[in-house]
Amino acid sequence: MSAGLVVVGCGGHGREVLGIVRAINATADAGPVWRVLGFVDDRPSEVNLKRLQRLEVPYLGGTGQLAEQPAGTYLALGIGDPAVRRAVDRRLSAYALPAAVLVHPDATVEADAVHGEGLIVFAGARVTTNVTFGRHVHLNQNSAVAHDCELGDHVSVNPLAAVSGECVLGDGVLIGAGAVVLQRLRVGAGATVGAGACVVRDVPAGVVVKGVPAR
Repeated sequence: MSAGLVVVGCGGHGREVLGIVRAINATADAGPVWRVLGFVDDRPSEVNLKRLQRLEVPYLGGTGQLAEQPAGTYLALGIGDPAVRRAVDRRLSAYALPAAVLVHPDATVEADAVHGEGLIVFAGARVTTNVTFGRHVHLNQNSAVAHDCELGDHVSVNPLAAVSGECVLGDGVLIGAGAVVLQRLRVGAGATVGAGACVVRDVPAGVVVKGVPAR
């Protein structure tokens, strides 16, 4: 029997999450895993509402509509920015709804991975052995996380980025598209690694680094 699911966020990232859900349902041997009830968003743009309409999924209203959902409903935070995702996660905790773990069928996550609620893994992402994730970590298309890494809560690894083995990413870290973090390095909480950067030394918390080498 499928479980009800509400996606939070009508933007492009949220609609990409819907694509993961549909791919999971299409490949499930025992029938659909998820029944998408709709999207919630407190400030959706008219453009995104029209794009959502084309996907034939209802817009339910603001996040207050979560209080009206049936028992057993799951959430998926379709929000790309780690800081915004963290803030929304804290605010929605009042509804006590569990967060879905969504892994695209074309992604690879080794069986010994350990994760909190809300992990979302997009198509083409690769996760190898002994990787630990916090809450609401997002691994975007064709990203890679190598062996023995630790990723804190609300981390985003953007498309085509690679995190080498034995790295530690603090809470709320953003690894930009196409960036590389070399092995055994630490990226502090709230730091941002710019697109295409190559991190060759530890990154302090809360800073933005870019370039090759990143600084």
